[in-house]
Formats: sequence, C-alpha cells, structure tokens
Amino acid sequence: MWDYLEAVVLGIIQGLTEFLPISSSAHLRIFPELFGWGDPGAAFTAVTQIGTEIAVLLYFRKDIWRIGSSWTRSLFQPELRGHLDSRMGWFIIIGSLPIVLLGLAFEDAIDSALRSLWIVATMLIVMGIVLGLADHYGGKERTLKDLTVRDAVLMGVAQAAALVPGVSRSGATISMGRALGYEREVTARYAFLLAIPAVVGAGVYKLKDVPGSDNPYGWGPTIVATVVAFFVGYAAIAWLLRYISTRSFLPFVGYRIVLGAGVMALLAAGVLSA
Repeated sequence: MWDYLEAVVLGIIQGLTEFLPISSSAHLRIFPELFGWGDPGAAFTAVTQIGTEIAVLLYFRKDIWRIGSSWTRSLFQPELRGHLDSRMGWFIIIGSLPIVLLGLAFEDAIDSALRSLWIVATMLIVMGIVLGLADHYGGKERTLKDLTVRDAVLMGVAQAAALVPGVSRSGATISMGRALGYEREVTARYAFLLAIPAVVGAGVYKLKDVPGSDNPYGWGPTIVATVVAFFVGYAAIAWLLRYISTRSFLPFVGYRIVLGAGVMALLAAGVLSA
C-alpha cells in the first residue's frame, strides 16, 4: 500500500513539473531521495511521462489533428506542402531526430551516471541561467509562421539536452526558441508538440524495464503514477499558457537556481547522497 501512496506523490510531482521549465526528471530524482524513498529509476520516470503526454494530446487535440491531417494529405497533394500545418508536421519529425538518436546512443549513461545529483543540481542552475538570459534578451516578434528548418533543428538539438536530468525538455526548447526571437507562448506550444514523439516513444520503449531493477515500484504503482500525472499535467498546461501570456519566466529561473544550490548544499553536508 505504501508503494501506491508514494506513486501518487510522484505522479503529482511529474504532472506539475513536466511542462514547467524546471525539469520533471530532476524533481523525480531529488524529492524521492529527500523523502528517503531512493531513486525511482529511469524507467519509472519515462513511463509516467506518457501520462503527461496524453494530457498534451488531449489539450492540443485540434492542433494535432489539423497538423497530422494536413501533413498526411501533403504527401499526395503537392499544393499543400507550403501550408503551415504541413510544414509543422515536418518540423516536429525533424526536430525529434536528435533526441531519439542521442537517447539510443547514450542510453546506459542516461540511466546511470547522468542521474548523479551533483549533475542534476548543476544542470538546474546552469540551464536556469540560460533560460533567464534567453528570455530577457530574446526577441518577441516571431511566430510559428516564421519557423524554419534550421530553427526546428536547433530546437530539436536543445530538446535533446534534456536527456540529462535537470536540464528540462520544455526549458531547453523554450530557451532556444526565445534566443531565436520567438514569442513566449509560441515557444511553449511548440515545445509541448515537439516533445510528443520523443516522450511517448521513450515511455513505450522503457515499458520493458518496468518489472525490473530500474523500476522498484512495478506495474501497479507505475500505472497509478501515470494516471495521476495525466490529470495534474493537463491542469499545468492550461495554467502555464495563461501565465506566460502576460509574464516572464523569471520566477522559474529563480526557483531552479535556489533548488540546485539547495541540493548541492545537502550533498556537501551529507544529507543527500549522489
């Protein structure tokens, strides 16, 4: 029973932090250690992210249907290939390649060495500073209509950096988008759409590891956490898009730096073990 209670808490953490630029993988690595539960493992993290991506599919269902149908029709109707939705389909495919290729190439390191809390804390601080600088100095005039293949590749490479816990998939993509001059809400929406193939693919790929040593919870608690993450994640998407329509990412920058510094202090004091 205790495993299920832990799963509910971890599902809430996953849902709250997946879309905010503060790194869900970092929180799922840090807080279980603080609670004395140990590392839930890369498989647990990847599978519970399926719940939050289902929330994306539901929240952006009209956009996804429009992009998917336009892209599919453009394969047979050349006159549609210049349409924004058709191009968006290609941009998402192209932008997903870096994280897929790097994820497969460095799977062992991602599942082990890169989960060190020293690395997690460092990435929280470094990428927090990057997000703050990009948001402050980046332009605000570009929209999705201005998206190019080059920009799609660059944001895809930025997303791939999130293979390291503490970076934040949405945070890295948003940082690159803001540095390229895209509006805050545009970068967030594109970051959510771009994450769908990679996150769902990683979650499905890691299903084989759920009843193994990389996931101490097993199927039942993992499913519970995934369901909780879906409901909380859906609410988090709606809140974030409303928030950034009028405000900057500065509070998230401050939170990342404080959390990263706090984890380093606890590691140095021996309260946490890397």
